This record gives sequence, structure tokens and C-alpha cells, in this order.
Amino acid sequence: MQLIFSAGLIVAVVLWGLLSPASLDSVFGDLLVSITHNFGWFYLWLVLGLVALAFFLAFSRYGDLKLGDEDDEPEFSVGAWFSMLFAAGMGIGLVFWGVAEPVSHYVSSPPGVAPGTPEAANVAMRYAFFHWGLHPWAIYGIVGLAIAFFQFRRKAAPLVSSVTEDLPWTLVQRLSPAFNVLAVVATAFGVATSLGMGAQQINSGLFAVFGLPVGSTAQVGIILVTTLLFLASAVSGVERGIKWLSTGNLIVAGLLALAVLVLGPTIAIIDTFTSTLGAYLSEFVRMSLRMTPFRENSWVGDWTIFYWAWWVSWSPFVGLFIARVSRGRTIRQFIAGTVLAPTLVGFVWFSIFGGAALYMEIFQGVPLAAAVKADVSTAMFALFNALPMGAVMSVVATLLVMVFFVTSGDSATLVLGMMSTGGNPNPPNRVKIMWGALVSAIAISLLLAGGLKAMQTATIVFALPFSVVLVLMAISVTRAIHQDWQAEQRLEKALRKKMRELVK
Repeated sequence: MQLIFSAGLIVAVVLWGLLSPASLDSVFGDLLVSITHNFGWFYLWLVLGLVALAFFLAFSRYGDLKLGDEDDEPEFSVGAWFSMLFAAGMGIGLVFWGVAEPVSHYVSSPPGVAPGTPEAANVAMRYAFFHWGLHPWAIYGIVGLAIAFFQFRRKAAPLVSSVTEDLPWTLVQRLSPAFNVLAVVATAFGVATSLGMGAQQINSGLFAVFGLPVGSTAQVGIILVTTLLFLASAVSGVERGIKWLSTGNLIVAGLLALAVLVLGPTIAIIDTFTSTLGAYLSEFVRMSLRMTPFRENSWVGDWTIFYWAWWVSWSPFVGLFIARVSRGRTIRQFIAGTVLAPTLVGFVWFSIFGGAALYMEIFQGVPLAAAVKADVSTAMFALFNALPMGAVMSVVATLLVMVFFVTSGDSATLVLGMMSTGGNPNPPNRVKIMWGALVSAIAISLLLAGGLKAMQTATIVFALPFSVVLVLMAISVTRAIHQDWQAEQRLEKALRKKMRELVK
């Protein structure tokens, strides 16, 4: 029933976008403006609260609880595990925005900062760290932890409803099946728009390297080819397809970043990382709760609130996937691997690509700001054109985006299959193929209808009700962790008492 209802809702919205894209854009655009204006404060408090909860659970007495039975061992090595969760979480986004976001903030700065100044460059890097750092990964981490805890310790199905049904409130228990449908819809639209974004950047890369014309025809072809690739990977299973592709891609991404570090302004990049990290830590709380009630400026809504809603809309997909591959980890290991480690990797990535781009824009006159203004998907290739071995790096980056595209699609088909088959950790291949084809059809139809932006907006709109579900999940998992910790303490106390009696 959940499969039919969620797929039917998705098809209905897609048909709306095809038949009347202007109407869809208008309705969801108005909803987005209303949400960012009226509920921006809620997103800021919610996400900061999840960061605090993640750190509390990791470093408190609860950190040693294992996601599984006491004798369960991790299914994947640390390297493979991290590669898979990173590729599913935001690999393609980092490649797309690594250059474009810092340069965008530099030329269109947050309120109170003059654009195009040294201060604007510093603030641009700080906000890139902020938007891709602890906050989004805490959202993913708490959702993933909640699902993994109930799946591996309480032996429940890996579904959002399994977490919320544990709460002692009748209304929440009755609504829990609807939460699964909401998670499926948010995932499908989130992945579809990301496939469209990835297709645009692959097209830009192929244009930079081979002169392939940029346009919807080429992008549709790219989506079709990559869909076949990620379906083949999905059918092969997590242990082979996703694991191998994710590990290989993380290595390639590391080599590409190393090349830019060595061939670009190395000292400036290191200085950028150092100063931006210090500014991020010192301004952490202020940025986390920043609104602009006394300014007629939409920057916070357009960037920070938009991002927070975007990460929330992606959280059921990424959270369920990282839960799927995390059996046997302790809570402390899980938070370290899903929040702290990828945050640090993101900081290094933005320091290298964003730091190099800003330095070359300011001191070498490379027109990266103009490239970002013309088409954000070309920003990274414009940076490569100004570096030695730029053509080689453009080829590598295009392949990198393509493989991240495949791993995202692969992970999404697995997760959608799990959510629509009652939490089956290994859904049938026909179900994964159906979801892969449907998600790609969404991306293609919206691309042809000119509605990718409208669907991205629709995804953000769907994030608002799911943010309430996220609050319920956080309460439920914290409550369950405390209960299990108390049970373990009672068991240890009983064992110690029995040992003392045996000694006597």
C-alpha cells in the first residue's frame, strides 16, 4: 500500500509539472517563500539542537552502546564504511559547489558585508564551512542513528515509522505509516533533482573537455546512460557495486584535491583552512541562530534556511542508507564517522577548491566570478582552465561527478526499495529497478519541462512536515538509548552481585 500511494503521489506531482509547469512553480514558489519567512527560526533551532544531541550522545555515558548485539562486528571496514556514507551523503554536492559557493558568497555577500572585499572572501569561506559542516551531517547522523538503533537493537524494520511508533502517544503511532510515505516522496524528489544537477555538471565537463554542446538533449542522454550504470550497480548489491564505486571515488576525489593543492596556491590554501576553521569555531553559535529581522534581505533564507530544509529532505534517504551499513558500530563510533569525519573532509575540500578560486579571482584576475554568474556548473572547470594540467583534471572531475551520480542513484534505489517493501534490507531487484527508472523519469520529465528548479522547491516544501517527524525521531531514539543503557546497567549490577555470591 505504501509503495502504491507514494509512487502515485510522485507521479501526480510530476504530471502537474509537465502539464502546467508555471502553475507548479508558482504554487511551490509561494509556499517556499512562506516557509522560509515564517519557519526559518524553527529550522535554525532544530538543526542546532541536533548538533548538540549528536555531541551529547557521542561523548556521554551512552557512547559505548553498540548498534546491534554485543557480539556483532561491523560488516564493512572503516574505509569502505566511510566512503559509502560520504558518497551517499553529499559527494556530488561538494564537487558541484566546491568552487561555486564561496565565489557566490564573495560577490553576493551576507548582510552587513561589502561584496568583493577581503572581508567578503573570509565570510564566504566561513559560510561554506557552515553550510557543509557539522549541521547537515548531524541531521543525517541522528536520523541514521535512530533507524540503526531500532533496527539492530530492537529488531524493528529499518523504517521511520519503527522509530516514531515507540513513542507513547497514540496520535503519533497512528500517523507513523504516513511518515514512511513522506520519507519516500522527499527522497524521490531530492534524488531526482540531484540527478538533474549532476547531469548539468557532467554536461559542462564534457563541453570543457570534448566540446559536447550544453543543452537538454545532451543532459537527457547523460541521465539515461548513468541510470543504466547505477541500476547495474544496484542489482549487484551493496557488498560489491556501492562499496567498490564509493571507495574508488573517494580515492579519486582525494587525488584531485591533492593536485589542486600542489598545482594551485598551496600556502594560500593552507592559510585559508587555518583562518576559516578558527572563524567557524568562534562564530559557530552566532551563525547557527542568525536571522535578519531588521533588514530587508533574503540572504539567510536563500542560503542557510534553504540548505537546512534541503538536508532535512535528504535525511530519510541518507540516514536509512548509513544505518543499513552501520551494524556493529558503537554510538560513539557512529557519530564520529557520520558527523565529525565527513565535516573535516568537507572543510579540507572547500579550503582547497574555494580557497584556490578566491585567491585566483582576487590576485590573479581569473574570471571565476563571471563563470559562476553565467553557469554555476562550469565554475570548477573554469578553475581547472587556469591551472597546469587543467584538461586532465577536467576529465577526472567529470568522471568523479559521474561516479558520484551512480553511487547516489544506486544508494537511492536501495533505500527507496527498502522503504517501500516494509523495510526489507535487500529489496528485490525488480523493485530497485522500478524506483531507479521512476527517479530518472522524474529528472528527465522535469528537465524537459523546465521544472527542475520547481521540483527542488517542492522538495524543500516537503521538508517542513518531515522536520516535525525528525523532532519525534530525536526524542524517540534518545528515550530508547536511555532505556537500553539502564537495562545494561541493571544486568551488569545483577552479574556483579552473582559473582560476589559465588565468591562467598
